[in-house]
Amino acid sequence: MSQELETIADYYSKISSEQAELMNSNSFEQDKEHFNISLRKYCSFRSPYTRRDYYKISLFIGEGILRYGDKEIHVSKPMLFIPSPHISYTWECKTSLQEGFFCLFNQQFFAENKEFEVFKKTSLFKEWTYPLIELNEEQIPIALSYFEQMYRLNQSKYSLRFHSIRNHLAALLHYILELEATEIRVNDLPSNIRLYKRFDELLNNQFPVDSPAHPLSMKSPSNYAHQLNVHVNHLNLSVKSVTNQTTTQIIKQKIVEEAKSLLLYTDWDIAQVGYTLGFDEPTHFNNFFKKHTSISPLKFKQVRKVVI
Repeated sequence: MSQELETIADYYSKISSEQAELMNSNSFEQDKEHFNISLRKYCSFRSPYTRRDYYKISLFIGEGILRYGDKEIHVSKPMLFIPSPHISYTWECKTSLQEGFFCLFNQQFFAENKEFEVFKKTSLFKEWTYPLIELNEEQIPIALSYFEQMYRLNQSKYSLRFHSIRNHLAALLHYILELEATEIRVNDLPSNIRLYKRFDELLNNQFPVDSPAHPLSMKSPSNYAHQLNVHVNHLNLSVKSVTNQTTTQIIKQKIVEEAKSLLLYTDWDIAQVGYTLGFDEPTHFNNFFKKHTSISPLKFKQVRKVVI
């Protein structure tokens, strides 16, 4: 598996000037929410075989070869492609006739919006889910309609277009789940992915937290290792091999996501939010939040309340 990681900035740096202009790639800002969508007729003949640090959903209409992890798949029928960003993949066009759409969005866009909370405990974008869903003649226009609406909105000057885009993207994700994305049998997964799957389920089952009366119980890799009945070093190695991140980084990212959600969508005060997430002292929570977001919890709450 490739250890390289393609960022959105990397992607924009290699696309054609025509596609860059259509996608308004200059709008991308590091560490800010980002979404974009494009027609596939502008896709390059072959994409690099690498992991991504962003999410991507494609509607393939056209013949090609998909290499996903260690699997090579010949695609000749319309397909939805929902890859895990942690799995290296590449697409090679076998004909010049390529249609459909793809959209891409970063972790901030997916993690910090309430519309997507429900999807975090599903099989979407997971390493243990088969990434392709074949579409029949009835399903193709339905899938196309979601992409077409997002594409239209993305090209518009409507001031609230990203609110509407999030709703259409959420509807597309619901439709993908309705089509029943297939999970790979657990026993067919490598041992490192099996352990990461158990960790991921345990982590996500802790969220969302619903009351200060039930504070977060597991906050460190050793807490999770104990629950999973494995040595913490074994857990760390498995998680790192799959995600290219440490167990600590993933846990902290999840706590930051939940902190943002609680600050925005509850009437809890900052001390209550911090305590619920495992911080005994408000100053400890303030320091943690500011370290990972470059803004204080109070400032974040004030600024984002105005935006949303």
